Amino acid sequence: MDRARTQVRRRTRTSALTGLVAALGLAVAGLATGGAGTADARDAGAAGSQGSGVAQTRAVPKHAVTGYWQNFNNGATVQRLSQVQNQYDIIAVAFADATGQPGQVTFNLDSAGLGGYTVAQFKADIKAKQAAGKSVIISVGGERGTVSVNSPTAAANFANSVYALMREYGFDGVDIDLENGLNATYMTQALRSLSQKAGPGLVLTMAPQTIDMQSPSNAYFRTALNVKDILTVVNMQYYNSGSMLGCDGKVYSQGSVDFLTALACVQLENGLAPSQVGIGTPASPRGAGSGYVSPTVVKNALDCLARGTNCGSFKPSRTYPGIRGAMTWSTNWDALNGNAWSNAVGPHVHALP
Repeated sequence: MDRARTQVRRRTRTSALTGLVAALGLAVAGLATGGAGTADARDAGAAGSQGSGVAQTRAVPKHAVTGYWQNFNNGATVQRLSQVQNQYDIIAVAFADATGQPGQVTFNLDSAGLGGYTVAQFKADIKAKQAAGKSVIISVGGERGTVSVNSPTAAANFANSVYALMREYGFDGVDIDLENGLNATYMTQALRSLSQKAGPGLVLTMAPQTIDMQSPSNAYFRTALNVKDILTVVNMQYYNSGSMLGCDGKVYSQGSVDFLTALACVQLENGLAPSQVGIGTPASPRGAGSGYVSPTVVKNALDCLARGTNCGSFKPSRTYPGIRGAMTWSTNWDALNGNAWSNAVGPHVHALP
C-alpha cells in the first residue's frame, strides 16, 4: 500500500517456488490433521483481555468489509472520512508515521493534501462513522513504512503510542501492515500490552503479503497465531505477488479464484479461525502494480470458501461459512472506479451465511 505513487507497488516476487518446500510440508500437515481453524477465537469484537480501555465494545459484523482510507493524494479520489462508502465496516486510516523513537508512532493528518481537512473535522467524522456502527482503526506500515518493533523498549513504545492515538482520535484499534519485516516476539509483546490498555473492544487487523502467510513458521503468521485470542481479522494482500503454494501443495498464480481460495486455505488449515481470515484485493486496476481481479472473482472465492460453490479447479475439502469477508486497497481507488468494488463485494459479504 503506497503513500505517494499512483501505482501501489511492493517487492514483486517473480517466483515463490524457491524456499517454499518447508511451507508446503506445513500446509499439507495442516490438512492432514484437519487444522485448527474451526474455533472462533474472537468474533463480534469480543476479546479475552481486560483493561481500563478506550476501545468500544461495538461489534464487528460476523462478515465484514475492510477498506483502507488514504491520508494522502496519489491520484485516487480524495475523500474525507465522512465520504467513505457505507459498505465498509472497518476503515483503516493509512498510515501512522514513525518517530525518532524505536517502535513509536504518531499520526499527521495531511490537511493540505486533503483539501483543507482539519483535525477537528477528522475526529468528528470518526465519531460519526462509529455512531453508524463502523470501526475506524489506525494502520501502521505500508510499503514505505519504517516502523520497527524489535526490542522490549520498542514494543512498549509501540503500545503506548498507539494507545495514545486511540485516546486522542478515538480510533477503535490498529492494523499491522508492516511490509519490511516483523519480529514476532516483540510485536506479540506490543499487541498484548496494547490489548491490556485498550480493553476487550480492541479491533486488531493485519495485512500481510502472500509470502508472509505461506507457513506458520513465518514471523507474520506466528504473530497472528500468538495473538489469536485478541485478533479480529487477517486480510492478506492477494496482489503484487509472485506464484504461491496453496494448501494442496500446488503452485497458483495471482489473478484467479484458485489463487484466492487455495492460499486462504493455508491460513484456515494452520490455526486461524474462519472469522479471522479475509481476502484482500485492489479496488481497481490502478490500485496495485499487479493482481487486480474483478469483484466477481472475489465473490466467487468467498462463495467457494463459505459454501463450496463457484470454485475454480481447487475446491477445499470442507467449507468455512464463518469466513470474515474481504478487504480492499483502497476506498479512494474504489471511489475513482465508481465504487464498483464495494457496490458488488459489500452486499455479497454481508449476505454470507
